[in-house]
Amino acid sequence: MDERTAYRRRWGGLAVLVLCLLVVVADNTILNVALRTLSDPEKGLGATQAQLAWAINSYTLVFAGLLFTFGVLGDRWGRRRMLAAGLVVFGTASALSACSQTPGQLVLARAAMGLGAAMVMPQTLSTIAQVFPERERGRAIGLWSGAVGLAMALGPSVGGLLLETFWWGSIFLVNVPIALTALVLAFLLLPESRDPDPGRPDVAGVLLSVPGLVLLVYGIITAGERSSPAGGDVLGALAGGVLAIVLFLVHEARTPNPSLDLRFFREPRFSVSVACVVLMFFSMSGLVFFLSFYWQSVRGFAPLAAGLLVVPAAVGQMTLAPLSPALVHRYGQRAVAGTGALVVALSVSFLVLLRTDTPVWLVLVLLFAHSAAMTVVITPSTDAIVSTVPAERAGAASALQNTVRQVATALGVAVVGAVISSRYRAGITPALEEAARQEGAEHLDGSDLHAAGESVEGTLALARALGERGRMLVAPAKEAFMEGVHIAAAVSAACALVALAVVLLWLPKGGGARRARPTLRECA
Repeated sequence: MDERTAYRRRWGGLAVLVLCLLVVVADNTILNVALRTLSDPEKGLGATQAQLAWAINSYTLVFAGLLFTFGVLGDRWGRRRMLAAGLVVFGTASALSACSQTPGQLVLARAAMGLGAAMVMPQTLSTIAQVFPERERGRAIGLWSGAVGLAMALGPSVGGLLLETFWWGSIFLVNVPIALTALVLAFLLLPESRDPDPGRPDVAGVLLSVPGLVLLVYGIITAGERSSPAGGDVLGALAGGVLAIVLFLVHEARTPNPSLDLRFFREPRFSVSVACVVLMFFSMSGLVFFLSFYWQSVRGFAPLAAGLLVVPAAVGQMTLAPLSPALVHRYGQRAVAGTGALVVALSVSFLVLLRTDTPVWLVLVLLFAHSAAMTVVITPSTDAIVSTVPAERAGAASALQNTVRQVATALGVAVVGAVISSRYRAGITPALEEAARQEGAEHLDGSDLHAAGESVEGTLALARALGERGRMLVAPAKEAFMEGVHIAAAVSAACALVALAVVLLWLPKGGGARRARPTLRECA
C-alpha cells in the first residue's frame, strides 16, 4: 500500500485500530463480572479464590511484561505484521479460554490471551503516529483514547448480558469473531510500517526488560492480594524486578542502539506526560477496584446492572477525549492538564463521603466528572509522548506509554486493595467474633472466620451460610468496607494532587504548541 492510499484510508484504518483496542481493553474488565459464576461448581469451574485471582493476574502479568518488547519488535519487524500475529494469538487463546475444563486450563489460556494483547496494543498507537499528519494526530489519538472509555463500559455490561443469556465461556468466545474481523480489515485498510534503519537489535535490553517488568508486576499484585509486602517471594520478586529495571536503564544509557532512548526524557513534555499517565492511572485503578465491589456487594446490584453503571464514566471519557486536542491547542497543555488533575482530585475527594445509601445519580455524576477530567490529562499526555520522539521510534514510545499505564494500574489496585483489606479486617473482626459466640455457631473454626474476614464478599458468604443468625454480620460488613473505601478515596485524591503539582511545576507553558518531530540527533 503506497502512502497516498494509506492517507486516503486513514480514518478507516483508525476504525480498525479502535476495534483492536476495544477487544483487548474490554477483556481486562469482562472477567470481573464472571468471578462469582466461575467459582460455582455447577455453573462454572468451581474455581477457588486463588485460582480466580490467577485467571486475572496471568493475563496482566504477560500483558504488562511483554508490552515494551513487542512495541520495539513492531518498529523493527513491521507494525501491521505484529498486530495481525497478535490478533491470531488473541483469538485462538480466547477460544481456548471458552473451552477450558479446569481452572488451571483457564489460567494458561488467559496467559496466552495476554501474549496476544501485548502484541496488538502498542501497534495501535504507533500506527496512528505513522498514518496521521501532525495536524490530525491529536484528534486521532483523542478518538483512540475515547475508545478506552467505550471498552470500560462494554466489558462489564456485555459480560453481564452474556452471563445472563449464555454460559460463562461466551465472555471469551465473543472475542473470536471480533479478532477475525479486525484481522481482515487490517490487511485492507492499514499500511505496513517499520523503522527503516533500526540498527543492531538490543537483545540485552529486551532480555532485561521482560523479567524486570514481570517480577515487578508479580510482586505488586501478590503484595496487594496479601495486603502486605512481607514474604520471601514477594520481596524477592520486587527486589529482582527493581534490580533488572535498573540494569536495563543503565544498559540503555550506554548502548549505541537502545530499545528505549533515555534522551527522550530530556524533553519536559515527554517526561512530565509519562509521569501524568502513571499518576492518573494509579488514581483511577483504585477507584474502579473498590466501586465494582461497592455496586455488587454493598448496594446489591446484579452483574449486568453493575456493568451498566459504568456507562456514565465511559461517556465522560468518550465525550472529552476527541475534544481535548482542541482545548490544548487553545489553552496549552499545562492549563488543560492542570485543570483536569484538579477536577479528578475534587471528584475523588467527594467519594470520601460515600455511603451505603448515597443516591445513585450523584455517584454517577461524580464518575462522569472524574472520567472526563482524567481524559483531558491522559489524551494530550499520550499525544505528547508519541509526538516528541522520532517517527521511527513510535512503537517504543507507544509501548512505554502502555507499559507504565499497566504497571501503574497494577500498583494502584494493589495499594488500594491493601488499604481496604487492612481497614476491613480491623472493622469486621469484632462482629465475626461475636457471631462465633452465638448459639448454633459452634461449628465455625478459625479458618472459617479468617476467610470471612478477608473481604466483604467472604463475610456476606458466611452470613448467607448461617441463615437467620448471619444477618447480624451484614450491616457491620458493609460499614467496615465503606470505612476502607473512604481511606482509599483519600489516597486516590492525593495521587491526583501530586499529578497537579507535577504539571504546574515542570510542564512548560507552551506545552500546547505542536512542532515538527525531532530527529534522533536532535534528541541528543
